[in-house]
Amino acid sequence: MAEPPALSISGLSKTYADGFVAVSGLDLEIPDGAFFGLLGPNGAGKTTLIGSVCNIVRPTTGTLKVFGHDYRSREARRLIGLAEQEINVDRFLSIRQMLIYHAGYHGIGRRAASRRADEMLELFGLEHKATSRAYELSGGMQRRLVLARAFAHRPRLLILDEPTAGVDVELRAEIWRLVKDLNAGGTTIFLTTHYLEEAEALCDEIALLRAGRIVERGSSIALRHRHTARDISEVYRRVITAGVAGH
Repeated sequence: MAEPPALSISGLSKTYADGFVAVSGLDLEIPDGAFFGLLGPNGAGKTTLIGSVCNIVRPTTGTLKVFGHDYRSREARRLIGLAEQEINVDRFLSIRQMLIYHAGYHGIGRRAASRRADEMLELFGLEHKATSRAYELSGGMQRRLVLARAFAHRPRLLILDEPTAGVDVELRAEIWRLVKDLNAGGTTIFLTTHYLEEAEALCDEIALLRAGRIVERGSSIALRHRHTARDISEVYRRVITAGVAGH
């Protein structure tokens, strides 16, 4: 039997208590092993979509499955790693302790979690900061820590929400290399970003989200061809900006 998709969403809608419709009738399928990018302006519904997949936001309607498992199940939660845009890390644990506890939270035994923490420290260039606290790290190193924590339990689907926001060019290139290597190793990547060139460089497929709906989807080559555009920035302007203006 064929492997189920990494993410399967059908009829997802979310209306908040104040009546705001963040997502409306959204369907999305991301194949296992894909590097998928989601682009859209602030308020388009990206955060609500990610929150729904991670069982942080309760959808109003719709079904969500992660590798065939209901998104609310323990199996689904173990298969997802989330690197949020905000640096939300424990101030009182050392870097190594934080990684060990995160792996343990997802069911990895203490000894294996310790080994996994050391692997993450080395992979993300944090081994010399193992005993430091997060607040003692530079902004760039904190960003690496958030990525290391998200991958500590070996998720099959890694969700990266603006992973290079506010970092310098050198660290951005390093993060690109790391996530490309993770994807090459079989991890499905779901990326949201405001850096359109980032999506074009990394993703094998891109979707454009506007007002809670996916309004365009395809490879960067297909999107450029479809809209007779030089790059994804021009596609974005034509699809998103023009659509908002005409809304």
